[in-house]
Amino acid sequence: MKRVEITEEAREVVKQLKDRYGDLIFHQSGGCCDGSAPMIFEKDDMYLDESDIFLGEVVGVPFYMNQDQFEYWKHTHLTIGVTEGRGASFSLEIPLGIRFIIHSRILTEEEDAYFNPQSS
Repeated sequence: MKRVEITEEAREVVKQLKDRYGDLIFHQSGGCCDGSAPMIFEKDDMYLDESDIFLGEVVGVPFYMNQDQFEYWKHTHLTIGVTEGRGASFSLEIPLGIRFIIHSRILTEEEDAYFNPQSS
């Protein structure tokens, strides 16, 4: 079972970015700039600490979310997509004229029990 998926279009963008920059990391902070938009950085350009929660990998890229943001999203399944337009962040896809976005849905009862056993 996966908590985070990615659309085919977004997958191709990630592959392109990996070819150009090497190891990458997704992070969704809920903070400034694009707020809850997922951002992708070179792995060594993103500092993680105990407040960042690992949610899974997409295209071999780890996806983390800040724990404060996670509290709002813990009962959702996430799918990373892309849309045209520039985001207001330092995410690597911005110069391509696109930005990553999140599509979410509520977890099924089975998924919720799996991912959030303490809540069940």
